[in-house]
Amino acid sequence: MEDDLPSKYEVIVIGTGMTESIVAAAASRIGKRVLHLDRNDYYGGMWASFTFEALQKWLDECRNGKTNDFVKTSSPLVQDTEKSITIGNQFSTVFNIEEKWFIPEKLPSVGNLLSAKNTQTEDSPKESKDGLTETEATLKQNDKLWCQAKIKTMGRKFNLDLAPKLLFSRGTLVELLISSNISRYAEFRCVNRILTWQSNKLETVPCSRADVFATKNVGLIEKRQLMQLLTLCVEYKPESDEFKGFEDKTLKQYLESKSLTENLMHYVLYAIAMSNDTTPCMVGVERTQRFLSSLGRYGNTPFLWPMYGTGELPQCFCRLCAVFGGVYHLKRAADSVIVANNECKAILSDGSRLDCDHLVMGVADAPPEFLGSVPKAGLSRGIFIIDRSISTTDKESLTLLQFPIKGKEPITVIEAGPSTHVCPPGLYLLHMTTKQIDNAVNDLKPAVDALLHSEYADGTTIRINTDTQSTQTSKEGDSSASSGESSILNESLKPQILYALYFNCPETSEYDLSQNVPNNVYLCSGPDLAVDYEFAVKQAKSIFSKMYPDSEFLPRAPDPEELSLEVDEAAGPPFQSSEEPKEE
Repeated sequence: MEDDLPSKYEVIVIGTGMTESIVAAAASRIGKRVLHLDRNDYYGGMWASFTFEALQKWLDECRNGKTNDFVKTSSPLVQDTEKSITIGNQFSTVFNIEEKWFIPEKLPSVGNLLSAKNTQTEDSPKESKDGLTETEATLKQNDKLWCQAKIKTMGRKFNLDLAPKLLFSRGTLVELLISSNISRYAEFRCVNRILTWQSNKLETVPCSRADVFATKNVGLIEKRQLMQLLTLCVEYKPESDEFKGFEDKTLKQYLESKSLTENLMHYVLYAIAMSNDTTPCMVGVERTQRFLSSLGRYGNTPFLWPMYGTGELPQCFCRLCAVFGGVYHLKRAADSVIVANNECKAILSDGSRLDCDHLVMGVADAPPEFLGSVPKAGLSRGIFIIDRSISTTDKESLTLLQFPIKGKEPITVIEAGPSTHVCPPGLYLLHMTTKQIDNAVNDLKPAVDALLHSEYADGTTIRINTDTQSTQTSKEGDSSASSGESSILNESLKPQILYALYFNCPETSEYDLSQNVPNNVYLCSGPDLAVDYEFAVKQAKSIFSKMYPDSEFLPRAPDPEELSLEVDEAAGPPFQSSEEPKEE
């Protein structure tokens, strides 16, 4: 096949995942000749965001095991001293896919709605309180009901993330976006609420010093203990003796040594350190430092969320790569890798030989022999379209929740509403992610059962809704409802699942991907378990430094750029420890 592409490059990158795209941008930025290919017709790979229709197409391809037509190893483009390694591997699709609707395909007729309404209420009034006739009121209520057809007509207003993640406000990715001027390609919104699950209810996590002082879920003595502990963590230096003796112990054991209450231990362990019972102490301290150091830069929590979904971020780096001369070609696969003397010499693609000095590729595109014994297991994911927030307030919130599971990794829950441009008005997206133990349905079940109403909605009943704070979230000092009454209210106020998608996907961040590859080939992991992008940035920097050890990684642009940020509240203060909490 004749090809207009040049035949020689310094770097060829296969796949447009997050790490691959950062490396491509970094190489192009220092003047290297870069070719960036992707066999898909979209950017991002397992980091992509899809409209509802595009998600269905992606699921069909995953179920059908879409593959490429591979070039034979006897190609005349391969020299006698070279070996052609065919591409195609076990990581090319997700697995354990389960998709389910919880609403009917179409809404029932008005007559059926009236009939259902009359059977649900005795002596139903002919005229509603606002003066509408029964039929008019039913038609108005019909607008609040959902069906599959209604969701599908709004499909282009969804941006459904395969790998939802947040950015620490002072994390490596935010600094990289600003210093490289890539921030001008993206918009962000502050995560304005962090919740935790304790005593079978949702509670707001106090993030800043002011939050700690104000909360009534923590007593005065507890507040002082919490401030002292957080100060120790944020001011920790390697030469400090504070954590001496806990290097081989867990964070929980350290917290227990401080005689903290169960209430405080829960907040620190699960919400602030985002850890579990087995997290090593120093790992937990590092996570706590990162959480606290990111407070006060943009909003009242440490996190940012990319508008239009996380799939925007790989594309931002691809744009920078293209600006500095990188060549892009979607819907084009690499068919095989040409190797000689333990070095990659070229790839074969669409009948053409493309020579390169370095080859960077995601695990989803790597030949099986490059992967060795990397297991096919990793993440359990859930994507839920729901009819309301898990904790309704008078203002839409962008929410992070670390749902604790005893003895296991917590389930990361991210809820985003229409203001983030990931779903239509009147709906919310809820993402769940955890480490795979069984399959996604079973692994996520504790959080689904606790937070969501998962029974089928027949389209004839409007469930209780409210514009005030849901009883699903604890109201400080409110203990009037009995446990039985509270359980009923909580169930009635849970968001209704309209659509659910479960799947598992590989997680290779803990494995050494350099063991079975030629010297100038670099494999990139897909999405990892962490809530942020730290690993992807770290891996990209590592790959770049191996290729070009004497060059600067994405050098600072001459003109400073600020993040384009939709602000709905003033930035909270940074973490400080100079003031003692006072009795209110």
